[in-house]
Amino acid sequence: MRSWFRSTTARFVALVFLSQVLLTGGILTFVQQSSAGLFVAEQKALVGELRDGLVADYRADGELRLVGQIKTRLQTMHAGVTVILFARADGKVAVGNLGVWPATVPQSTSWQIIQLYRTGNDRPETMGIIATRLPGGAHLLTGHVLDTHLRLTKLNQEAMISAFLIAIPFALLLSLALSRLINGRVRSIAATAEAVGGGDLSHRVVLDNSGDAFDTLGHGVNTMLERIEGLVTELRIVTDGLAHDMRSPITRLKSTLERAMIDTQDPVALKALEKVSVEAETLLTMLSTALQISRAEAGVGRERFVKTDVSALLEDLVEIYGPVAEDQGMVLSSSAAAGLTVSLHRELLSQALGNLIENALKYAKGGRHIALSAVQGDGGLALSVSDDGPGIPEDRRADARRKFGRLDPARHITGSGLGLSLVEAVVRLHGGAMALEDNAPGLKIVLTLKI
Repeated sequence: MRSWFRSTTARFVALVFLSQVLLTGGILTFVQQSSAGLFVAEQKALVGELRDGLVADYRADGELRLVGQIKTRLQTMHAGVTVILFARADGKVAVGNLGVWPATVPQSTSWQIIQLYRTGNDRPETMGIIATRLPGGAHLLTGHVLDTHLRLTKLNQEAMISAFLIAIPFALLLSLALSRLINGRVRSIAATAEAVGGGDLSHRVVLDNSGDAFDTLGHGVNTMLERIEGLVTELRIVTDGLAHDMRSPITRLKSTLERAMIDTQDPVALKALEKVSVEAETLLTMLSTALQISRAEAGVGRERFVKTDVSALLEDLVEIYGPVAEDQGMVLSSSAAAGLTVSLHRELLSQALGNLIENALKYAKGGRHIALSAVQGDGGLALSVSDDGPGIPEDRRADARRKFGRLDPARHITGSGLGLSLVEAVVRLHGGAMALEDNAPGLKIVLTLKI
C-alpha cells in the first residue's frame, strides 16, 4: 500500500478525485450563492418599489394620503412580511407596525439587514430595510421580513452539503474506475513488453481499433516488434548458418590434427599439435554453446518440456560431478523435497546446472562444499548452486553475466565465457530469471523458473 500511494496511479486517482470534488463543490457553492444573491436582490427590489410608491403618494397628496396607503398595505395579504414605519419630523410615529424608530437606523439609509421587533411580536425578526427622509423632515422606513428566506437558505445549504458529501464517494469511484481502465491498457502493453523480454518475439499488443492514444501506441509498439522480430530472425539465421558451416571444417581440422598426432614422431611437433587440438576443441565447444544459446533465446525446445522429478535430477548431477569434486577436495551435495515434479527441459536444465557446478569447481578455490537445492514457492521453482569459495564481488557480477565475459583477465583458467550466458538463456526459456547472490562466504546462483 505504501508503494501504491507513491505510484503514478495514486497520483492520477488523487488528481481526478480532487478535480471532481473541487468542480462539484464549486458548482454547488455557485448555485447556493447565486440563489441567495438573487433572493436578496429580489427583496431589495420589492422594498425599493414599496418605498417609491409611498414616497410618490406623500409628494402627491401629503401626509394624510401616505397614512391611508400605509394602513391599507399593512392590511393586505402580504402584510405578514411587510415592514412600514412613518415618523413625523418630531420623531413621533404616525403609523406603522414598528413601535418606535430604531435607534441604530439613520433617517436615511440604503439597503440594510437588521433584527427588529414588530408590533405585537415578542421576538426579534431579521428584516431588510430602507430608510428615506421625506420633505418637511418626516422619515419613512420600508422593509420585508427575511426569516422565511433565512430558513430556506439554511435548508438549501444543508441540501448542498448533503449533495457534496454524496458526491465525494462517487468522485472516488469514478477516479478508481478511470484508473482501472487506464491501468488495464497500460498493463496490456507492459505484458507484451515482458513477454518479448522473455524471448517471445511473436507477442503483440491487443488493439481495440478505437483509434485512441493507447490504440495508436499499441499499433506503434506492434510495428516496432514486427521489425525487431524480422531483424532478429534474419540475424539468427545468419549466425546459426555460420555456426553450422564453421563446425564442419573445425571438426575436419580436429580429425586431421588427431591423425597427425598419431603419425608424428617429433616430440616438439606433437606438443604443438596437442595445443592446437585443445584450441580446436575449445572453439568447437564455443560454437555448440552459442548455437544452444541462440536456440534457447528463440524459444526452441519448449515442446520438449516433460514432467521431471527435480530431486532425482539433482541426485543424478551429484552422481556425475561428485567424483570430480572429491578429486579437488570438495563435497557436492543436493537437497530437494521428495516428489517435487515440474515440467521443464531436462537436458538443457541439466547442462545449465552442470555449467554452474563446473564453474564452482574452477573458481571456488579454497572452498570445501558445493550445494544444490530446489525449493518450490509462490514465485515458482527456485534452483540454486552455492559454494563457500571467494565468490564474486557485487560490482563484478554484471561482467560475469555478459556473453564472453571473463573475470580472469590473464585467462589462466580455460573457458569461453558463455557458461552463464547459456544458463541465463535456459532460465529465460523456462520464463524465469537468474540472480547472483552473496553466500557469505562464496557465491550463490539462484535460478527461478516459472511453473
